[in-house]
Amino acid sequence: MRLRRTIPGLLLSLGLTGAFSAEPLPHRADAPLPVCGLARGLRPCVGLVLSGGGARGLAHVGVLQVLQRERIPVDLIAGTSMGAIIGGLHASGMGAAQLELALQDLDWEALFANRLPRESLPPRRKDEDQEISPVIEIGLGRDGTPMLPLGPVSSRGLELLLRRRTLSVRAVSDFDRLPIPFRAVATDMESGAAVVFSRGDLAQALRASMSVPGVFPPSDVQGRLLGDGGLVDNLPVEVARRQGADVVIAVNVGTPLAGRETLGTVVGLTAQMINILTEQNVQRSLASLRPGHDLLIAPALGSLSSADFGRSRELIARGQQAATAMLPQLQALALPEDRWQALLDRRLRPATPAAPIASLRFEGADISQPELQAEALASRPGTAFDLDRVEADTRVLSATGDYLHADYRLEDLPAGTGLVFSLVEKPWGPDYFRLGLEMASDFAGRGDFNLKLGHNRHWLSARGAEWRNRAQIGSVPRWFSEVYQPVGAVSSGGAQVFVALQVELERRRLDVHEPIAPGQDAAAAVLTARQARTAGRLGLDVGRSLGALGEWRIGLASLRELLVAELTREGGSLAGAAGPDRERSRERGLRALLLIDQLDHVSFPRSGHRLRLQAEAGRRLLRPDGGDEVREDYRRYELDAQRVASDGPHTIDAGLRWRQASQSPLLGRQAYSLGGFHNLSGYAVDQLNGNATLLARLTWTLRLNTQPVLTRGFFAGATLETGNAWRRAGQADLRTLRPGSSLFVGADTGLGPLYFGTTWAPQGSLGLFLRLGRP
Repeated sequence: MRLRRTIPGLLLSLGLTGAFSAEPLPHRADAPLPVCGLARGLRPCVGLVLSGGGARGLAHVGVLQVLQRERIPVDLIAGTSMGAIIGGLHASGMGAAQLELALQDLDWEALFANRLPRESLPPRRKDEDQEISPVIEIGLGRDGTPMLPLGPVSSRGLELLLRRRTLSVRAVSDFDRLPIPFRAVATDMESGAAVVFSRGDLAQALRASMSVPGVFPPSDVQGRLLGDGGLVDNLPVEVARRQGADVVIAVNVGTPLAGRETLGTVVGLTAQMINILTEQNVQRSLASLRPGHDLLIAPALGSLSSADFGRSRELIARGQQAATAMLPQLQALALPEDRWQALLDRRLRPATPAAPIASLRFEGADISQPELQAEALASRPGTAFDLDRVEADTRVLSATGDYLHADYRLEDLPAGTGLVFSLVEKPWGPDYFRLGLEMASDFAGRGDFNLKLGHNRHWLSARGAEWRNRAQIGSVPRWFSEVYQPVGAVSSGGAQVFVALQVELERRRLDVHEPIAPGQDAAAAVLTARQARTAGRLGLDVGRSLGALGEWRIGLASLRELLVAELTREGGSLAGAAGPDRERSRERGLRALLLIDQLDHVSFPRSGHRLRLQAEAGRRLLRPDGGDEVREDYRRYELDAQRVASDGPHTIDAGLRWRQASQSPLLGRQAYSLGGFHNLSGYAVDQLNGNATLLARLTWTLRLNTQPVLTRGFFAGATLETGNAWRRAGQADLRTLRPGSSLFVGADTGLGPLYFGTTWAPQGSLGLFLRLGRP
């Protein structure tokens, strides 16, 4: 079973066994027959067969439009994958015009997004993105085996869409009793057999039929692991015949085999193997069509691919053209106007409004405790059923990061509507790992390299305790750990009180430059020393999350630092430090933090805002080697503000950062520094340092592609920056601000943002840079 959680395992279980068998349909004497059938001396019963093909399946909508316009009856439908979705929605009562309108209004990128919009996530899930990209997540199975996610594309949006569009027939469990009798085909991923849905939950059947291996996670339906039906029967002609079709109208939009130029990668070869399996069974179905009796509609889709969801208008138009070209054959099946209208009248099914919610329950959760989220949900017993609120509630549950699927269903109870949230926990949790990489080079001999590993352990306790770890090796060794314990249930709006204990260790090498006088070029500043800073921090916070908006914290903080001068300038060059050039500090104080985060992405954001305010005050002890101890009070204030807005592919990102400290320097080094890419570009890293720093940055980016592959997108951009550092906040003078700028191209990759470009400052220098990781 573990093997089949991988793409090769799925292919072995399907492609090498050769055992494709269709599950027989049970005969039910009470099943209503279509009002047609040559065996009954009536007109022929017309069965519509719709193939899978991803986005190419949108052409089915165009075919349906022509059939409706020409009064061609469809008495039963059989579909696979995207064909099952289009066919199932039509069978549930949606007309072709409704389908077109619904599909064209969809945000396909959001529908298939692997996670919810970032601005709707709780603060802890957002905070994880600050250091490591959220794209790659690895987990541990319940038996401790490392596992990858079951699919890179989430089906969450698709499931909600199907649930919404089939809500009017929620009480129909027998697919023969839909407005149009219907069958959907899926694949049993363990046995390789075809599974034909003739009854059950329609939305669940449609989702199971479109579970492309390696793309969507498979569906677990009544203990069977189901994948895309295209693997065994992508054009289910025989399924329609067993339903009772006398005449079959088959619409084939399947993806043709790719050319050799695409077969140089594992992804390309895997996709081609799936296409080969699909095409083999499609050819068998095409061979079963009876010439002069059955009809085949094959839209000319050319290079349009299974991923071209953004070209829905063109795909629908291609379907219309193909069906129109078949009108001479189709019109033999057309009904007179009166009989056509009578057929439509028989299919009318008035929607049954849901009664007020009488009960609320959760099912499918073994480790997580979704009941703790009940107060954060808008749907509650005694309130009216509202579709938008229920869908929002499923997103609240999904935002915890614990669930592979978060769906809902309604139960018609004597007292009203029973609302059931059906949850499937991630099989690769509750231990989650992320891998990140950070590299930087200025092409002048200076570079950095850090390998990052993040670990989150959810549900350490029944109250939802979490343990978060961040380990980093390379130029800046670092370890951070936090235990986070919620107190009480989540209240309305997602707010919750918590207690958090953190510990952090870090070692960093720093460059110390001579202070740069106002108007002085940075090239004249001399590198005076290189120092090694070792720091350990311990903190205990009490706070409250503000739902998806952010959080505030108040707590105790303790910091120990050791600063060692490794090299100092003597006689015009850097040499090994002589004497006791080291200094220790110890501080204890109070810290207050307010964080508001509504950015849609951490890297290359397109909209939103972020505000971070922190204040810390306490007592500090300085102990230089060979010198007298110094005790002093200290205060530190930090402000970060960011606002992002976009117009089409263009984005403007405005940022402001202020730092202020009242404390003595360690070995002559002040508390904060500026310099480096996006940190006053055109100056060397840490070239400006002081107890007060100001940086303002305006960034323009242009998104270069709207259908990215392997990244969220490619970008080109530029920054205008200004800032400076002062020894004391009282010396800050806006007239002494120094300008900086950069030009870059970049991509948001699975390991982090990638930048390449040039930096320049009038009083700094011109340079190149390459960076993987957030600046």
